[in-house]
Amino acid sequence: MTPSKTLKWITGGLELFLAIPVLGGLLIVNSAYTILFFMLIFHIVTLVLSVTNRESYYGSILGIVTSVIGWIPIVGWLMHLLSGIFLMITAAQQPHDQYRNRNPYDDYRY
Repeated sequence: MTPSKTLKWITGGLELFLAIPVLGGLLIVNSAYTILFFMLIFHIVTLVLSVTNRESYYGSILGIVTSVIGWIPIVGWLMHLLSGIFLMITAAQQPHDQYRNRNPYDDYRY
């Protein structure tokens, strides 16, 4: 498993934890919104690793948007839930096989 997939699982789990209605909101408010800043850093690192490994990165982009607008009460809850789900989906996806549509006769020597 690549480091980007590991970070997708971790950030997806943290986003789903922050999506718990009362607990996640209290945790964010009591931390003076610094959790959103740390999640933004995690999502940027995950995005860079995903682009480097040529993996899907829409969950990380949604996580960055969530970290920016996560301070709005109902919208933040919905965005944490959606970004957590999308990060888990992208972490569970199989890697794109670059040899899937390859012609088996390309390696044949004449």
